[in-house]
Amino acid sequence: MPHVVILAGPSGSGKSHLAERLGWTVLRLDDFYHDADHPDLPRSTLGIADWDDVRSWNLEAAMAAIVELCTAGRTQVPVYDISVSRAVGSHEVVLNGDRFIAEGLFATEIVGPCRDAGVLADALCLTRPRPLVFWLRLVRDLRESRKPPLTLVRRGWRLMKDQPHVIAAAVAAGCRPMHPKRAYRVLTAR
Repeated sequence: MPHVVILAGPSGSGKSHLAERLGWTVLRLDDFYHDADHPDLPRSTLGIADWDDVRSWNLEAAMAAIVELCTAGRTQVPVYDISVSRAVGSHEVVLNGDRFIAEGLFATEIVGPCRDAGVLADALCLTRPRPLVFWLRLVRDLRESRKPPLTLVRRGWRLMKDQPHVIAAAVAAGCRPMHPKRAYRVLTAR
């Protein structure tokens, strides 16, 4: 049976980039956010949906997709557009090997459930220096027009300050911390 490799880490730490470099099937956990009109969607102090609060994310739907991908080799998943704070469609993810990547901001939340379900191959937390992560995240978010520039800078500053806590939580959840280059070597060594 196929298994999942969880890629966790702060927003902008290189999870998506590493997943693309590996060329494996990727399940984007960030596509499982709740829509803006969800009754319990938390709000940040900036007055926007708080995508950094785990309550903004649908763990049950993400876990169901992981299990279905492991058992059936394919699953239907939402396509979430953060600029409009809602799913704007769906697409099918098809497995192309015996391991696949599940990556996203709340990946640490799914490590335990994946281990309990017997589908976890590995769990890694990507780490880089805080200023670099701040810059990479800001460039990405501006390029994708995720929100107005000042909102992105303010949010990014807050996330940079919180980065050590994100990494500590990932390690506590069972992730092994490492730089993206080392993670690439570890995952391709087999």
